[in-house]
Amino acid sequence: MPMPAFEEYEPAGDCVCRGCAERRRSLARARAIPLRDGGHPAARGARRALVLATAAGVVLGGTGGATAVAVEAVGAADSVDTPAPGSAAQDDPGSPQGGRTPLHGRKAGPAGNPGAPARPGVVKRIDRTTIINRAKLWLDAKVPYSMSDYWTDGYRQDCSGYVSMAWNLGSNEWTGSLDKFATRITKEELLPGDMLLFHNPADPNNGSHVVIFGGWADETRTHYVAYEQTRPTTRKLATPYGYWANSAKYLPYRFNGVTGGVVPEAPGSGAEPPAPGPKPGDATVFPGAAKFAPGATNDSVAQLGRMLIERGAYRFYPKGVADRTWSDHDKLATQAFQRAQGWTGADADGVPGAHTWRLLVERKGKNIPPLVAGAPGPGGVRAYPGAAVFRPGSSHPAVEALGRQLVKKGFGKHYTTGPGPRWGEADRRNVEAFQRAQGWRGAAADGYPGPETWRRLFA
Repeated sequence: MPMPAFEEYEPAGDCVCRGCAERRRSLARARAIPLRDGGHPAARGARRALVLATAAGVVLGGTGGATAVAVEAVGAADSVDTPAPGSAAQDDPGSPQGGRTPLHGRKAGPAGNPGAPARPGVVKRIDRTTIINRAKLWLDAKVPYSMSDYWTDGYRQDCSGYVSMAWNLGSNEWTGSLDKFATRITKEELLPGDMLLFHNPADPNNGSHVVIFGGWADETRTHYVAYEQTRPTTRKLATPYGYWANSAKYLPYRFNGVTGGVVPEAPGSGAEPPAPGPKPGDATVFPGAAKFAPGATNDSVAQLGRMLIERGAYRFYPKGVADRTWSDHDKLATQAFQRAQGWTGADADGVPGAHTWRLLVERKGKNIPPLVAGAPGPGGVRAYPGAAVFRPGSSHPAVEALGRQLVKKGFGKHYTTGPGPRWGEADRRNVEAFQRAQGWRGAAADGYPGPETWRRLFA
C-alpha cells in the first residue's frame, strides 16, 4: 500500500463545518501576533498540524474523523476559559461566533434570497413588540450558547444568531454583517428592539458581541435591560451602558425593518408604555345618558371605562380593563371621579353627564385619589421611587410596599416567603403577571415596575 502524500492546501474559505471554522479562527489569532513573537511561524505550524490531522483522518476512513482530530488539535492551543459563576469576567462574553450562513437546514438560493449568505437577504417588516417576544422565546427555552449548533428554528446559537432570530432575518448573520441591516442611532434614540453592537475587525472572535436593547433600567440611563445569547444560556439582565467591558465600543443601531410598537413613556421609564389614551373613533361629544343605563352594551361604556382607569379608577376594574357592558364597577368608578371634583348628592350619583364626560375627554379636573392616603409608597410617599430601586439585589422599603400591594391585588403567587425589602426574582415575576393582566406584552411586561405600573398598582 503506497504511503499517503501529505501536502499543504487551503480548503474552501466558506466551508461552515466546525473543523474549518475552528481552523480559520486559530489562524486569524496567530496571524495577529507580531513576527518577533512567533506570529506567522505559529500560524504556519497550526496550519501544518491541521493539514496533517485532516489528511490522517481521510486515510483512516472519512472526514468525520478528520474534523474531530482537527478540532482537538486547534482547541489544545486555543481553549476558552469559562469564568466561575459570580466572577466579574463572566460579564465579558468574549463571544466566538460563526460567519454568515443560511438558516440551518435550508439550501442557499440565488443572491438576494433571504436564505442565501452571499449578501443581505430581504428585510422583513416587524414591530418592536414582536422583536422582544421573539427574543423571549430563547430566554424561556434557556437555549444553550454555541457557535456551531443551531436551534430548532434554524438560527445559530451565538450572539449574532440570536439577533438574526429576533429580527426575523432569513439568514444567520455575524457581528461583521448585522450593521448592513441597520442604521446607526444615538443613545438617546434607543428603543426596545434596537441593538448594541461591538465588532472588533482586528480580531472578530475576541470581544465582538451584540445584544438586544430591552429598555432603560433606571431613570439616569446608566443601565439598560439587555437580551443576549451568552454562556451558559440566553439571559436578560440589567446591564451598564454600553456593556460590562469595552463599554465605549458598543454602538447603538436600529433595524431597518422595524415598524411601530412599544414606545417608552418618558426618559427613564424603560420599555413601559404610556397610560392609555383615546382610541380611534372615540367620541368627544357626550353620547347621552341612555348609553349608561343598566345592562347597556356599547362602545361609549368601554370608552368611559378607559378614561376612568386613566384617571385613577383601576381598583374598580379587577381585570384592569374596561368592557362594553355597563355594570356596578363603571358606576362606582364614575362616582369616585365625581366625588374627586368635590361634587356631592345627585351630582355624584355615578351616572356620567355632559360635565363628567367633558372633564374626562379633555383630561381636566382632579384624578381619583388612592383608596388609602399614603398607600402608594412607604412612609406615605406617593411618588414612584425610581427604577434604580428595582434592580437585582437592591434593598429598599419601596420593594416591600410593592410586594404587599401585589399580594393585596392577587398577584403574589410567586412569593414563598415575604414579601421583603430586597428585590428578587419572585418580585419580578409577580410584577410581570400584573403587567400582563393590563394587556401589556413584550418589553412592556418585563417585570420591572415603571411609573405607570406603580400608578396602576396603587390606584
